[in-house]
Amino acid sequence: MKRIFIAFILGLGFWVSQAQTSVGTPEQLDQFMKTTTYVVLENNPMLQYNYLIKETVEKHWDLTPFEFVTFSSEEFEEARLDPNKSFLIVNKMFFERDKTKQKYDYLCVQLGGDYEFVNQMPDIAQVPICYSGIEEDFYAYKLGMLCRFLQSHIKLTQENPELNSKNILKYYYKNMTADVKEKTLYVTKSDLANNFNSIKEIKAMYPGKVELKTKEEVQEAIDSHNEDVVFVHKVGPEGSKRKARCYNTIVGASDAKLYYFSYHMISDKAPEGLTKKDWKKLAKAKKAK
Repeated sequence: MKRIFIAFILGLGFWVSQAQTSVGTPEQLDQFMKTTTYVVLENNPMLQYNYLIKETVEKHWDLTPFEFVTFSSEEFEEARLDPNKSFLIVNKMFFERDKTKQKYDYLCVQLGGDYEFVNQMPDIAQVPICYSGIEEDFYAYKLGMLCRFLQSHIKLTQENPELNSKNILKYYYKNMTADVKEKTLYVTKSDLANNFNSIKEIKAMYPGKVELKTKEEVQEAIDSHNEDVVFVHKVGPEGSKRKARCYNTIVGASDAKLYYFSYHMISDKAPEGLTKKDWKKLAKAKKAK
């Protein structure tokens, strides 16, 4: 089920660089809207991911009708050749110029058609989930937001046919919402760098509302489309001892809009999670015009 993609990572590009190569053509997007989306499950029926993605799609996917199919099954091999079908699937990616050579899991939307191989199927939307090999508990509660981001990206590119692989990054940069301080920022313990994780210290630096929450409380905000809440989508090695980067994105619980993005190489001075430097940047963020 896994494929290796080669791409270049740069800043916010981690979140949307793959959107550079996954902006569908107007014809592809029109085709997608007429499809039934097949949610691709892992071959092992006992894996927790299968349960999680089923539950998530049933709650959060409303752009197209959907069904479930198992990768490597005869049903999948037949379905992927049908242009009237699309697929929600997890793929592995790494970045050619990244010396750490880390692999990431991306949630992708692909179109079916007469393609000899799975990796020839066109992508029209992609979003990072986590470092490959990370346990589901670290991202399960955020899957609803990731599904909504993919659907938002598809609708955005369909409604704005001038957006393409050359200008989509610029669009996301320009339209990143900066009024994060007008929302309540939910953070979990794992979102915070271990050398700056006191809510009291954070509030002394950051003038917006920030609350320490459990993953279950964050998921509740996502599931209820809470318009007053933003939260952190961190993609990191989750404490494993390997040379790696940490990517911090702040996202709307209701609309999956991007409010903030940063990344850094993990070190003793800059541990995994939101660092003191991030809080300084957030404190200075100005409302988008």
